[in-house]
This record gives sequence, C-alpha cells and structure tokens, in this order.
Amino acid sequence: MDALHVDLLVIGFGKGGKTIAAAMGRRGQRVVMVEQSDQMYGGTCINIGCVPTKALVHDAESRRPGDAPKHWYARAVTRKTDLTALLRGKNFDMLDVIDSVTVVTGRATFAGPREVEVRAGTDLLRIRAETVVIDTGSEPVIPEIPGVHDNPRVTTSTTLIATEDLPARLVVIGGGYVGIELAGMYAQFGSQVTVLESAERVFGREDDDVAAAAREILERQGVTFLTGVRATSIRDADDGATVSYEGRGPGGAGGGAVTGDLVLLAAGRRPVTAGLGLDVAGIRTTDRGAIEVDEHLRTSVPGVYAVGDVNGGPQFTYISLDDSRIVLDQLVGSGERSTADRVAVPYTVFVSPPLARVGLTEREARAAGHDVLVASKAVAALAAMPRARIVEQTDGLMKFVVDAGSGLVLGTALLCVDSQELINTVALAMRHGISATGLRDAIYTHPSSTEGFNEVLAALV
Repeated sequence: MDALHVDLLVIGFGKGGKTIAAAMGRRGQRVVMVEQSDQMYGGTCINIGCVPTKALVHDAESRRPGDAPKHWYARAVTRKTDLTALLRGKNFDMLDVIDSVTVVTGRATFAGPREVEVRAGTDLLRIRAETVVIDTGSEPVIPEIPGVHDNPRVTTSTTLIATEDLPARLVVIGGGYVGIELAGMYAQFGSQVTVLESAERVFGREDDDVAAAAREILERQGVTFLTGVRATSIRDADDGATVSYEGRGPGGAGGGAVTGDLVLLAAGRRPVTAGLGLDVAGIRTTDRGAIEVDEHLRTSVPGVYAVGDVNGGPQFTYISLDDSRIVLDQLVGSGERSTADRVAVPYTVFVSPPLARVGLTEREARAAGHDVLVASKAVAALAAMPRARIVEQTDGLMKFVVDAGSGLVLGTALLCVDSQELINTVALAMRHGISATGLRDAIYTHPSSTEGFNEVLAALV
C-alpha cells in the first residue's frame, strides 16, 4: 500500500472543494484532490447539474415550430455533452497546473479521523492529512415505489439528460424545482409531459399569484399537472411504463394512472455520505444524513470540514463557493466568517421565462408581522420594459414586497426574461440597505429588463 502525508486532502471535486484545493495549492501547501470518477472532474454542477440542464433549457427555448423535435433534441444533447467535456477538462487543468496539487481518481473511505484509503481497482493508497475537506455533494432520492428498481424506463435527472432519444411521453414524479425545470424543458422539446406532485399545488414556496402565473405558463407550454397525488406503482408494458397514483385532493381526481415512455424520479436530492466510513472517523451526521457542521463548517472532528450539498445547507453551487470562503478564512484568515453572514441569498428556477426570488414572500412578510406595501405588475403591461417585446418574451410578472415603515425591500419575485440576472441586483440592494425608491429611481441602460424596476416600483409613490 502506497502512503502519502499531505497538508490538505479534499474529497470530491465540487465547487467549494476545488476552490479550496486551488487556493491552498497556490500557497505552496501539498494538496490531494480525490474524485471517484474522471467524468465528474469539476463536480455535479458542470457535469450533470446546472450547466448541462441550462444548456438544454436554452436549446429547448430556441426550437422553432418547424424544427423536428427528435432531431433538435439529439443535437442539443450532443452540444451539452461537448460543453461539459470542455468544462471538465478546464477544471482538471485548473488544479493540474499547480505543482503542489495532485488529483487522484478513486473511492475514498475514512480509516481514521484525518486519514483515508483510496481504492481504484486493485490499487490502494492511504492518505493522511493535517486538514480534510469533504465535498461529495448530493444525489437523487430514489423513492420506494413498487416497480422503480431495475426498471429501464425509470430515470433520474442524471440519466435523463444523457439519453439522446427524446421521450414522446414523460411522466415526472415530484413537482419540486428540479422536476419542474425538466418538465418545462422537455415539453418545449416536444414531449408530452405529466407531473405528479403530492402537495396540493406546485411552486409551494411562492405566493399564490406568482405560483399561479408560473403554472399557467407551463401549462401553455404543454405540461399537465396532477397535484395532491401519490405514485403507488410503476408497471412496464410494451407501450411504456404506467404509473398508478392515489389522489388526495382536487388535482388527484380520486386516483388513476398515466403512461410514459420514461418516468423521471424527481423526489429531491440527499447528501452523498454512504461508503465514506464517517463513523470510523468519528464524524457525526444529522437525522437527514448530512454531515453535521457548525457555522464555520467544522465537523465533529477537529481539522475536518464539510462544504456544499453534503453538509445539508442550501443545494446551490454558489453556496458551495461561499462555503469555500468560510473554510479558507478558517485556514488562512481571521476565522470570523460564518454562515450567519449570509443575507438575501437569491435563487432561480429555470423555467421559461425563469422564476427568480430573494427574501420573503408577501405571505411570509405578513406572517412575520411586517406592515407591507406590494408592487406587482405583469410584464406584458410594462411600457418601460421594451426588451421583453424585443426578445418576444412578455410572459410573467414582477413583484416587490416592501416594508412600509423603512421602505426597504423585504423580498422580490421576478418571473420574467433575464430574471436570473435581475435578482442579483435586488439581492445586492437588500444586503446594502438600498430602499425600494432607490431601486425605482436608479439609472438603468436601455433597452434592458432592469428598466422594469422603474415602472413597477412607481406604484409605491
């Protein structure tokens, strides 16, 4: 057995881990990055998450009525594959060019508090480190539904976006944001899409008006929603996989069945900790299976940190990046930075147009006791936002929730073209105490989507 003693060991090539590895390597520390697959260099986002799915969303939106669905989809999958291969190589090179950083491909298992064994075939390497960072990410949850396992017609997001054959009919089990994004995308590619969701409505985290607007857009694009239902079995036949369900509410209609060429499981994601041997190292996990960390991302073992999805925090790449800043502050900084510093963290659901939100919903703000002002307007009614008409995307709305006393923005929902960019401006304003009138009266380029703020917030005068 070969053995190494290094300054830093990073397990998992995700955003947070690779950022820490590169930063410490550039400081001259001896670093080993362990990744179980050479097809995952760069992490989930680049290879099977954010980047490939958003590339497919873009191509789905670009399909014209005369473009043959199957050909257009196969072309999009090829472009996605080429893009991820390019970025995977760039991510490997990012570490490979640093002399003191070594990338090891294999499966890591803890043999002690800061010691692992890495296996690759018959090869075995033992690594002992002064500091360990775990960044193994998350994976799709596989619900225990009869007929799920070993079923070639059942897929997860990972395998679905790798297939080159467009399913004529797609059944999505789970109406969370991953399921909804993929449902909208495949409907625009030309699939007949049905979503089964156990809750009484989709977009459950959003205000009723925002959720209704987003659902109506998706339904016009060809998505059918069955809400208040629970999938009870999946049965294969020559013509597809039939998903039986029980209904609990108006959307369930008492139960029934729907058949698809493929069935997508979109029941959420869970931290990847199985097989790591965390118990051997003395690293505690939460009831939900995440690695337990404090506000500085320290685990129960001194010198061991957990970043990204595996620590149970918000499952966003940009949170993993911020995790890296917290850990680096522990290693080479003042040690003061923490997760408590995060304010106004936005998110975007890449439906078409995208839905972006930050802060409190109107419902949450009122429940918290705020005296609120609400400014909301449909994009199609905005005279001061010509960009929406220029790009032929006038669906959606803009909604601001403002504290009546201070004039500060409490939260914003943007269901509109460019919302994934606009929301960052709002979040920055919220972090730095810029009022709603400050956003309203700002000077924006023309024609731009940001100009919509001028008109929507004018209602607060």
